[in-house]
Amino acid sequence: MSKSFRVGIVGCGNVADNHFQSYSELPGVEVVGVCDVDLSRAERFAAERSVSHAVQSVTELIAVGVDAISVCTPHPTHEMVVTEAATAGVHILCEKPIATDLASAERMVQVAERNGVTLGVVFQRRYWPGAQALRAAIDDGRLGRPMLGHCQVLVHRGTDYYDTAAWRGTWAADGGGVLMTQAIHNIDLLQWFMGEPVEVSAKAGAFVLGDSIEVEDTAAALITFASGAVATLSATVAASPSLGSRIVVTGSNGATVNVTEYPEGADAVNDLWTVRGEERTIDLFADGIQGDIPVAEINARLVPLHKLQVADFVEAVREGRAPSVSGREAMKSLQIIVAIYESARTGLPVRIKDGAGERAEFAHLDEAAVVAG
Repeated sequence: MSKSFRVGIVGCGNVADNHFQSYSELPGVEVVGVCDVDLSRAERFAAERSVSHAVQSVTELIAVGVDAISVCTPHPTHEMVVTEAATAGVHILCEKPIATDLASAERMVQVAERNGVTLGVVFQRRYWPGAQALRAAIDDGRLGRPMLGHCQVLVHRGTDYYDTAAWRGTWAADGGGVLMTQAIHNIDLLQWFMGEPVEVSAKAGAFVLGDSIEVEDTAAALITFASGAVATLSATVAASPSLGSRIVVTGSNGATVNVTEYPEGADAVNDLWTVRGEERTIDLFADGIQGDIPVAEINARLVPLHKLQVADFVEAVREGRAPSVSGREAMKSLQIIVAIYESARTGLPVRIKDGAGERAEFAHLDEAAVVAG
């Protein structure tokens, strides 16, 4: 590419620096502007990183002249930012979740498609070496057909975490609790391994932090996939100390593989691998249980994975192909989460897609639906 690939960052919170670092290491890529509704925060972010422009709106950022933007704003604002950028012909890399409801996500995907722009969504944990190894074992048949899965997320977020910002732990701004904010990464991996989800039965509630947050701190679900495979999900932010996350897949040939992240923010590894002729185990807890890691440090540990996904996004734009996680692909984890909320609200199984493949629409789980702990 002869000219510089010009990037803007929307939202100057904690995760924005991961994007800045990732773009800054790519040849021919320059972060030329940032914006934030708090102009002083944008100006501070830009000054600390020698970024030329700090503005207060997406409109002003686009006017700077950008080829792409990263969206690092609160979840419910994603659609507004994506719509404005796509309409202006600007490519978009959006932080997870793509949206907090399916209708919004669908509109985002469609506006990108109509305007011929690339829409990618950040699920950087797909770049874990352990996740890549498991996906390869599925693709080349060494695991057989995935038939049984489990996703476990046991992390800690106390009242101090939710007290850092008034919007944390609210339906209006977070769109959900442990599922939407923490476990969505692992749910994305689970469906990437297991295939198309079709039905969910679930329970969810604020069992420990109910006096501090509106949303769920704990959830459990049974997920059925189009292939007939099944998986269980358990997730909480009430584990203390944090024990990270684990995804387990058993294939039709009997082989089982784990992908375990411990401590939180570390590269996940295959601590159990029973593919015939390749058997191995790793004891991640051999040195005992570690204490909780600050959220800012967890974000910093993910920078190498951000760099891989940002590089793929830029290459996708340059090559005119879909990124590793497109907007349409990112909707799959959201479908599961919204179905869990609906199942928890009604106490009934929820179909994710009908026979014609049309996406079901579900209401958000509201305060009356929270299961008493």
